[in-house]
Amino acid sequence: MDGDTLYSIGELARLTGLTVKTIRFYSDHGIVAPTDRTPAGYRLYSIDAVARLDLVRTLRELGLDLPTIRKIVDRELSLPEVASARAEALAVQIRVLRLRRAVLTAVAERGATPEETELMHRLAQLSEDERRRLIGDFLDAVFDGLEPAPAFAGVMRSMTPELPDNPEAEQVQAWVALAEISLDPSFRAGLRRMVEDLAVEQSRNDMTGPRRDISAAVRDQAGPALTAGIDPASPQADPIVAEFTAHYAHLLGRPDDVELRRRLATRLESVNDPRREQYLQLLAVVNGWPAPESLAPVFDWSVRALRVRTPR
Repeated sequence: MDGDTLYSIGELARLTGLTVKTIRFYSDHGIVAPTDRTPAGYRLYSIDAVARLDLVRTLRELGLDLPTIRKIVDRELSLPEVASARAEALAVQIRVLRLRRAVLTAVAERGATPEETELMHRLAQLSEDERRRLIGDFLDAVFDGLEPAPAFAGVMRSMTPELPDNPEAEQVQAWVALAEISLDPSFRAGLRRMVEDLAVEQSRNDMTGPRRDISAAVRDQAGPALTAGIDPASPQADPIVAEFTAHYAHLLGRPDDVELRRRLATRLESVNDPRREQYLQLLAVVNGWPAPESLAPVFDWSVRALRVRTPR
């Protein structure tokens, strides 16, 4: 193409793939000015207008407004600086859209009421500081004032969700569900009782005795029995039950009798609260951790094994 050649608006449209109307619109707004006019007053453009229009089209497709585009093509604004600012703005928009998608998905899947929808929307929009305060209040309700404090500090950290700066929709949805569970007073109270029991067990534990809490001991003993297909009511389960009840008796400094087994069954039922497992599953999604193994079948087996051997 000859650099001195001038093109009509129709020819420019054919060269760029834009419509005559669009080019006239950009020309009227001073973004692509004509180089000259014919004696009849028709606009004429140089070959530079092709490159200018290509840039304008690209910037429009990237979402920039016309005043900003005009300043860029006139070199009044730095394109890298504008691109950086626009990228940051888009990151915010993407985050908002992910939040909205997560809430709408949850509403659709759960058949949520307007009140539940409002709560989910509010929880999804919490700032990082607000999320930390919400979870901090939940963990304080469960752990505050219990000894030994150092032992529980690690547990509290392991129960703390950390939503990333640019979460996936699934992580936002998991955060909303986790936050809802943490606000449930009955869930808080149940966890508090469970942790109080654990505190009693740990306070009576000595350096020479078993160091595992009763949940870990039951898991280690009942897990293989469950895998092996041993019926919890069968005689084959007797030595397994005897082993973890002896462990619990040692932890509490009490005899392994009917009352202790009733207490242990109640203890395991509280540990086996479905909401606790759901919290841990959601926590793994939010934090990007591997999904934890479900221990519900192990605790179900153990509770049944205890109940069938404990007179009412």
